[in-house]
Amino acid sequence: MASWKCTNCGYTFDADAPPDQCPSCKAKCEFVDISCYTPDCTDSGVDERLGTKKE
Repeated sequence: MASWKCTNCGYTFDADAPPDQCPSCKAKCEFVDISCYTPDCTDSGVDERLGTKKE
């Protein structure tokens, strides 16, 4: 599962694929994959250079 960040409001969430509409701002936005794919951030699962994961 990937972590996604809304480019409109900054909301982050985990899902297999981004939705058509942001669950937070309800706008049709683009989403950035902020998942970490390097050993540097295996504890958090999120690349801090790209965004902060909200639960």
